[in-house]
Amino acid sequence: MDAPFIFSAIFLLVSLFTQGTADPVEDKRALLDFVNNLTHSRHLNWNERSPVCSNWTGVTCSNDHSRIIAVHLPGVGFHGRFPLNTLSRLSALQILSLRSNSITGPFPSDFGNLKNLSFLYLQFNNFSGPLPSDFSFWKNLTIVNVSNNAFNGSIPSSISNLTQLTALYLANNSLSGEIPDLHVPNLLQLDLANNRLTGNVPKSLQRFPSSAFSGNNVSLINSSIPLPPADPPASQPSLRPRNSGKLSESALLGILVGGCVLGFVAFAFLLVVCCSKREGEIGISGKKQKGERSAEKAVLASQDENNRLVFFEGCNYVFDLEDLLRASAEVLGKGTFGTAYKAVLEDASTVVVKRLKEVSVGKREFEQQMEVVGNIRHENVVELRAYYYSKDEKLMVYDYYSHGSVSAMLHGKRGEDRIPLDWNTRLRIAIGAARGIAHIQAENGGKLVHGNIKSSNIFLNSQQYGCIADLGLTTLMSPVASPISRAIGYRAPEVTDTRKISQPSDVYSFGVLLLELLTGKSPVQAMGGDETIHLVRWVHSVVREEWTAEVFDLELMRYPNIEEEMVEMLQIGMACVVRMPDQRPKMPDVVKMVEDIQRVETGNRPSSEIKSEGSTPTLPQQAVGTESSSIP
Repeated sequence: MDAPFIFSAIFLLVSLFTQGTADPVEDKRALLDFVNNLTHSRHLNWNERSPVCSNWTGVTCSNDHSRIIAVHLPGVGFHGRFPLNTLSRLSALQILSLRSNSITGPFPSDFGNLKNLSFLYLQFNNFSGPLPSDFSFWKNLTIVNVSNNAFNGSIPSSISNLTQLTALYLANNSLSGEIPDLHVPNLLQLDLANNRLTGNVPKSLQRFPSSAFSGNNVSLINSSIPLPPADPPASQPSLRPRNSGKLSESALLGILVGGCVLGFVAFAFLLVVCCSKREGEIGISGKKQKGERSAEKAVLASQDENNRLVFFEGCNYVFDLEDLLRASAEVLGKGTFGTAYKAVLEDASTVVVKRLKEVSVGKREFEQQMEVVGNIRHENVVELRAYYYSKDEKLMVYDYYSHGSVSAMLHGKRGEDRIPLDWNTRLRIAIGAARGIAHIQAENGGKLVHGNIKSSNIFLNSQQYGCIADLGLTTLMSPVASPISRAIGYRAPEVTDTRKISQPSDVYSFGVLLLELLTGKSPVQAMGGDETIHLVRWVHSVVREEWTAEVFDLELMRYPNIEEEMVEMLQIGMACVVRMPDQRPKMPDVVKMVEDIQRVETGNRPSSEIKSEGSTPTLPQQAVGTESSSIP
């Protein structure tokens, strides 16, 4: 081997090594210039001798550590005039959060250099003067929050150039003049409340709730009635939803007595049913099995050749119906449309068998729907491997996922031995599920819906992304008159007939899933007695109360530098669960928004990075509300 080749190889290896470990020197100097020219009351571990990408609080670098792409410094105690020619040198910056400080001065005039900026959080500071007249510098801006400052002047019409903008918060400033006609196609959240705006609300913005414009002297087009003033902000954030009223003692007593009577009757009924089921319970193999929950009765006592197990192309399983009937089985769960069993076959392979109930269509329609579902191939959709139809039984066969459902991971027993579901995993669950749902909705000429989106129907694929199961069944089933409480929690308010689920209804259910991942709470929670709390209503109530960090799952508060990500995820979730179906985003747009959170913010942060015990959470209670306070 000649010397030039050896030297070239060594040079290449050294270059690769230094590229992966070296600091972004110029970006590091820009940050030091910023922090050294602005007084701050909270200690920052920014040291010129320490590596910025791995050690500095609030800083995120690109994968190759060549540039700084995110700076999160909320509530650090900055006060004083914003120093120019500092952060504007971070030309690769995508996220900037300086919220909840006391920074003064005009909007930084050199921010036009931040061409890649996507998320800007400057709320709860003392900025003043006009907003930039030209927003065309920031083509990638997705969220802008400059509320609760002292900005004046008019709202720039150039905001219409921000085609990627999904949220704009300008509330609680001193902006004046008429509201410009902003044609921003992806805008989902808007808050202009408590300014000095006048005139009519443009037609392009009338899709937003009146609260987005309250506290101004404006009115709807063709109406001379001004919008009502905004309620003054609460002095202390509340962690509980407000009670609309109190019941009298006699009413409470009546409810209590009636509940006890109904409870006794229900218990007696269940006791009779359970006893009768145990009398005739037969396993899939036709025998009762010790220590296992099996099917309530044998499948298909008399079958003919027309009633056979139908496998889809690409399925590697080599068993027939008799093998399935002989398999040992245990109940995995009982859902809206049937019971799922884990079946272990004689060759040790394991599958999931879904036994459907209340199928209301004939064989031909059932088989046609199974063909549509079974031909879906996507890494984020659990494949249907086989199905079976007879007059008495309808079965569906899926792969078995050993880690269990997201519901089990999220709501399983919490204690010292529990492994918490970290933020990166939850984000991958959301991304995968969103991709899977979007793919499903694009099938069958764009007419297919999932219809039963919930955490118990989502699993982790081999790349640890969400993978959704149990699709396409709603049109086959009898309408569910009184669905189980968990299903109610995911169901869109417009759905009265479970056979008429729409794609916007799927979006609503996915929004509930996002809230479930963020809060760690079930969609419906029993609070004792007859009282229940619906997750969507609870989050709405907390938002109205200027909500606090306690809305997030306490297990997530162990991880640093994720507060902006969680807020962005919450905004997406709340956009999905708006009451009017036509105001919900389309699923492909939801996919992009959720993917953008991972692409920009989490690609460089290891999921094992955990805050040191006793460290101060980086979610100031007084600031979180305004990043989502205008969510409808």
